[in-house]
Amino acid sequence: MPHTAKDERHTLRDLDLAAQLIVAHRPRRKLMRRVYARSAVALFLHECPDEGVSVLMIRRAEREGDPWSGHMAFPGGRKDPVDRNTLATALRETQEEVGLDASVEARLLGRLSDIATHGRLRRGPMVITPYVFSLPERLPLTPNHEVAETVWIPLGFLANRANREKMRWAPNGVPLELPCYLFGERRIWGLSLMMLDELLEVLV
Repeated sequence: MPHTAKDERHTLRDLDLAAQLIVAHRPRRKLMRRVYARSAVALFLHECPDEGVSVLMIRRAEREGDPWSGHMAFPGGRKDPVDRNTLATALRETQEEVGLDASVEARLLGRLSDIATHGRLRRGPMVITPYVFSLPERLPLTPNHEVAETVWIPLGFLANRANREKMRWAPNGVPLELPCYLFGERRIWGLSLMMLDELLEVLV
């Protein structure tokens, strides 16, 4: 029987099936990517018998002046002049932040849509490109000073809308109600949640 995108039981538990959908995905590219500053992140997927497919996230260390200080995120960062492209940025930042050589240990499956950021960045707007990898093994990770912890989040937890909550955020004093997840005491929201939502749309 052919697989369909709605067959959650398989796509969220079988990394091979999930990989097929990610490879076939056609992400959106921002036109302003040629003039904005660039950044990239890496989403690593791993399958284990108990949890199904999980995604690696990091909790950023508390750092003064960092707009993402303490947030749940993915390994990644700003493109450096030495980086050939944003994929090279994602690979370099992953190596630096969690000690994982993704060019050797992981397989690139594809990418998600560009996300443009605005307001809070002191150095102006930026386009972030997320890349998705499969990781055959959960290798020991060695977070650097920028990362407080690493954690694997089951995609089944994120796909269950009963786990989705609301949070209040007041940038510039204007209160907003935004979607989020609480995984233990870790709050997943904002740009990271936008990326996860697109990944789940691809798989589910």
